[in-house]
Amino acid sequence: MISALVYDVGRVERHSIDDESDLEAARVAPGTTWVRVSSPTEAEIRAISEAFSLHPLEIEDVRGGVRPKVEEFDDHTFALVKTVALERGETTFDEEVRTQPIGLFLGEDWLVTMTDEEERVPVVSDVWQSVENQQGRILKQGPDFAAYRVIDHAVEQYFDLLDTVGDTIEGIEESILTTPDSELIEGLNAVRRDLLSFRKVVWPMREAVGTLARGDLVGVDESTEKFYRDVYDHLVEIVDLTETYRDLTRGARDIYLNVVSQSTNEVMKRLTIVATIFIPLTFVVGVYGMNFGEHATNMPELTWPYAYPAVIVGMTLVTAVLLIYFRREGWM
Repeated sequence: MISALVYDVGRVERHSIDDESDLEAARVAPGTTWVRVSSPTEAEIRAISEAFSLHPLEIEDVRGGVRPKVEEFDDHTFALVKTVALERGETTFDEEVRTQPIGLFLGEDWLVTMTDEEERVPVVSDVWQSVENQQGRILKQGPDFAAYRVIDHAVEQYFDLLDTVGDTIEGIEESILTTPDSELIEGLNAVRRDLLSFRKVVWPMREAVGTLARGDLVGVDESTEKFYRDVYDHLVEIVDLTETYRDLTRGARDIYLNVVSQSTNEVMKRLTIVATIFIPLTFVVGVYGMNFGEHATNMPELTWPYAYPAVIVGMTLVTAVLLIYFRREGWM
């Protein structure tokens, strides 16, 4: 699908694109020309490439899913950016970071946005809609400002993803301190995988926007560079947050292991106390459980009528003394 807008201050025209001649007419129309391409066919790609002198490698990068980047050509600048979103699965921690590339081809008075998706990309559609509705300052600026708005909307999604990840980490930390469970480790590993996938997007994205912010590129006016610098600052903050959240996941994993280890130690301590109490009791019953015969004279206690109650009382006293000692020592 190919659609085009030609706009200027107080004027927006929508052009119907049916063939290459329509593309050429939209390009040479006075004002700023924005051509949006979604899930193009091979014929549409050839038409776009010929109308705007796009290199085949640029198109391949958009459709090939390479890392975000910026390249300068003779008459335009190519920027590849990516949107991100968390896709939830069937289980609690079954999720993955889904990326979507957007190709921005930026000329002196024209902009081509290309996505390899059948559905409209919200990041592009929102800015497109603001142009159609003549909202904000976008009509007063050139195509570089429209490209900035698209990139800025994509970066806003990065903050949304980090907010979701931060809430997940906070929930896992609270669960670890209250009811540690083996599923929490699975959740932490899932978060770490998401952050790793996100890091592979945001780092090259920062480099690409930094190139746009430094200027000296075809189609990027000096007046627009400050807007790209603002996006670059946001990306620096996002990179720092990503590293912080990675540290938090490592810290949460250490907390989980410490909590599990402490719980195991508590169990072992209780078992040790029980075993220590039964050691003297086992000794007593072992001694008096020996078979010395019915009329054994070397163990007079066997013939004493109060021998059994005395042994029971003695064993009870030993147990009580040990319990009092353990409590005073703080072991129970």
